[in-house]
Amino acid sequence: MNNEASTKYSINPLLKKRWSPRAFSEKPVEKEKLQRMFEAARWSPSASNEQPWAFILGEKGDETYNNIMSTLVEFNQIWSQFVPVLIVSCAKKDVVKGDGENLNRMYDLGQAVAHLTFQAAAEGLYVHQMTGFDAEKANSLFQVPENFEAISVIAIGYIGNPTILHPNLEKMEYAERVRKPLQEFIYSGEFGKDSGLF
Repeated sequence: MNNEASTKYSINPLLKKRWSPRAFSEKPVEKEKLQRMFEAARWSPSASNEQPWAFILGEKGDETYNNIMSTLVEFNQIWSQFVPVLIVSCAKKDVVKGDGENLNRMYDLGQAVAHLTFQAAAEGLYVHQMTGFDAEKANSLFQVPENFEAISVIAIGYIGNPTILHPNLEKMEYAERVRKPLQEFIYSGEFGKDSGLF
């Protein structure tokens, strides 16, 4: 199925293609593709090169996958049962270089996941990110250290047939993709002032 973004300006074709489906094929994801996706995440930028990310990988049928699934809210469990790969993303709370809290950890983890997502698109895969999960349960199940925290769950796989979904979810797969106009979030001079770029 094709759900490419209708962009006002030309962007990389992989970014046009990227979206977050709920209909996934149960086809396993090849080990080499997972390796390349994590390599892409590894090379994402981070403040002071702290690299404050960690990932817990579950593949359908293993205990890690089942444990990740058990942390998801019911709505996400309904569609993600078909997904071949589930990952918990975690962020390191403290800094290595100096003392104190790493206030950049969410930003940096987000960049790592964005790099992973871009590589997934290059591999013909799709990613759906979720915060609809019990982070405390994930921290406990996976014995996440005190100085780390579970932030999101990432579903990865090949696109599936939307007819496998509940009818309400199936409709969502075909819905038009929308984004705010650029003028609504690109400013100059002061917040809210038109940049004149568009």
